[in-house]
Amino acid sequence: MAIYKRGKTYHTDVTVNGVRYRESLETTNWQEAQRKQKELIGRILEGKAAAPAGKGSLASLPLEQALDQFVQSRVGRVAERTTQIDRERSKVLKRHIGTMLVRKLDAVAIRTYQDARKSEGVAGRTVNMEVTLIRQILKKAKRWSTIADEVSNLPENQTVVGRVVTKEQKLLLFRTAASKPEWEVAYCAAVVAVNTTCRKVELLNLHWSDVDLFARVLPIRRSKTEAGHRAIPLNNEAMAAFARLRRRAEAFGGGIPEHFIFPACENGVFDFTRNQRTFRTAWRSLVKAAAKRAGEVAAESALETGTDSEDARRRAAEAFRGFRFHDLRHQSITEMAEAGVPEAAMQSIAGHLSKKMLDHYSHVRMAAKRNAVETLGGGLIAPESDFHYAKAKTN
Repeated sequence: MAIYKRGKTYHTDVTVNGVRYRESLETTNWQEAQRKQKELIGRILEGKAAAPAGKGSLASLPLEQALDQFVQSRVGRVAERTTQIDRERSKVLKRHIGTMLVRKLDAVAIRTYQDARKSEGVAGRTVNMEVTLIRQILKKAKRWSTIADEVSNLPENQTVVGRVVTKEQKLLLFRTAASKPEWEVAYCAAVVAVNTTCRKVELLNLHWSDVDLFARVLPIRRSKTEAGHRAIPLNNEAMAAFARLRRRAEAFGGGIPEHFIFPACENGVFDFTRNQRTFRTAWRSLVKAAAKRAGEVAAESALETGTDSEDARRRAAEAFRGFRFHDLRHQSITEMAEAGVPEAAMQSIAGHLSKKMLDHYSHVRMAAKRNAVETLGGGLIAPESDFHYAKAKTN
């Protein structure tokens, strides 16, 4: 057991139960160094001290290298989709704290990361899933137990179901998507999604052998959950989108049953044996363009009527801001609910819907019914006052 100086800072070198611990005490004061050494020994005996970060250990690596090692070590042991998600989360972690050594990742560093992500407008659930990846790294490095009690997840909004746009806004969105060749894949994917309730991950994993274009049926065999496996009938618009995708595939030498419908493409070279990972860049661009166009139309209309054009522009554009590809699923289910489609039929098409979701769509269905009955009648009887309604209710 020893305390020594390296530069002006005191370090300790102690061995407890055959395990050697050498680390900085992070103080230049002798008395403080002695106190910190005793605290370290106490934590070691209680099993609360971090494992030694020897040369070449996971704890001694920068987080960016540790993440690469961790993700690669799980390839073939977890689902391909899980590996893809881990890599996407790793990019964000690397951007913020990638250069920080794993052994330096304490509760303060994690809380700072959480605050930074919140300030970027990221949802609590997303940040929590990113911190889960940090936790997995620290557990593997035998250092999580020392800070576990000091790290808390951010609150998650459990009431969000999804965004839905009006029929007119939906039409503008898809006309925008169809306006540029570079958005064609995202456009076709969106047409299929909004006409089938398919999730993005379900579309990206489709092979041509999965689609029965003759029977006009799309069997979903790989989904978010087992309950997501289902057979979805294809309407004319979904069929048209698949036809465009088929022509595109054949033009670039693809389209055989084993090929992905949405193949990977790097530097203009297609690899039909691998699937595209996301539509994110194209989708965000076309949604932004749709918001701009909606704002322009609203501003022109406001000028004609003499109202505030900038306010009209802002309100019209706001309907599209943050509209996700996944919201297309909510759009299609909402439209089915408004049309009075039975719950059993909606579940057969959309897959499993939680009770919260079913309650939400039941509310949507009732709202649609209320709007429908408001169109009936007209001038048949004078409405009663609130007083009479209240009196009738108490009798």
